This record gives sequence, structure tokens and C-alpha cells, in this order.
Amino acid sequence: MIKTMRPFKSLAILLFGAGIALGAGVSAEASQTAQQIANHFASVKTMKGEFVQFGPRGEQTAGTFQIARPGKIRFDYEPPAKFRVVSDGRNLLLNNQKLDTFDLYPLSKTPLKLLLNNKINLSGRQVQSIKEEPDLVTVVMADKSVFGNSKITIMFDPKTNALRQWTVTDNQGKDTTVMLFNVQEGARVDTSRFRIDYSKYNWQAGNEAASSAKR
Repeated sequence: MIKTMRPFKSLAILLFGAGIALGAGVSAEASQTAQQIANHFASVKTMKGEFVQFGPRGEQTAGTFQIARPGKIRFDYEPPAKFRVVSDGRNLLLNNQKLDTFDLYPLSKTPLKLLLNNKINLSGRQVQSIKEEPDLVTVVMADKSVFGNSKITIMFDPKTNALRQWTVTDNQGKDTTVMLFNVQEGARVDTSRFRIDYSKYNWQAGNEAASSAKR
């Protein structure tokens, strides 16, 4: 049975924090470099590759991912994790295959939405800080109204504009880092891999995510 609209799980926040909308920060002029990178990233309509995730206690997991704009993403974790994350453009499904549990969230309620939009706007109000180095551009963002004191630190390659990794610091100050590698931009992806079969789950009446899914 699918469980819906529970408090947003740490795994989802850790994995998808890169799209968080932000509070007051640096000026729009100072974010020009970050916006150029964001424009490039948004122009990549499909992407696939591999990832490694490092948890706050040093735990390490890995797997593969696929992205198709707008709104679609899939992360498959390698055993023994047996976990998958799927967004079909409307909702985000977190599936623990080992425990046979499911959690569903409207995509519009998650930071992943901004990451997967056709356009990514990094205005001055959305960026806390930008650090530019010869081999790395680091953008720090946060959304106090949605995620409290948590923040996301995103790192790009300034030579290629490629997304290298992101680190999410949660409300307890614990960090989790997701590193991407063997990334293929513009790769052919299987669109069926982003589908969510809503008919197989028992939906809770009145739930926003379920209502959205059934429309």
C-alpha cells in the first residue's frame, strides 16, 4: 500500500535538494555566472549516468540515474539498498523495494521541481553565496520557509558547466553528498522508466497527491 504525504523523508531531501527555491542572498549581478551555468544545465533535456551518495555517518550507496525534462527523473540504487526514486512530471515516488513500501509526494511540493524545470532561475533572491574558483563554482542555497535551517551546496565545473555534485545540510547540521559521474548529456532515455502505475496502489481519500495523480 502506498503511503502518501508523510513529512518529506531525509532521503528525498538529500537526493533532490539541488532545486530548492531560496531566500535573500547576493545580488543578481553576483549570480550571473551561476545563472549561465543554470541556463546550460536547463538546456540539457535528457541526461543519464551514475552516482555515489555519502551519508552523514559515512555510509555509501551508489546507483544509476536518468533525467528527462520537464519533471522526470529516476534513481535506481544498487543492492543491497534496493531503493528507487521516480518522478513522472506530476508526482515523486519513493519505493523501498526491500520493505515493499511506497511514499508519494506532489512534485510541486519538492525542491526537485525547480531542478527539472525547462528554465532554472537563479535570481539574486535565490542565492545565498557564490564562490568562483578556477576549477569549481560553488553555489549555496536555502529555503527557510520550506526546509527550515537546511541548505544545499551545489558544485559545477566552470569549464564545462557540468553539475559535479551537491551536498545537503539538514536541520541538524548533518551533511549528505551526491556525486555524479559518467554523465551523458543529451542521452537517449527510455520514457517508460518514468511511469508510475497509480492503479496498483490504494489511495487515501482526499490526499492531494492522489487527487493530482487521478486527474
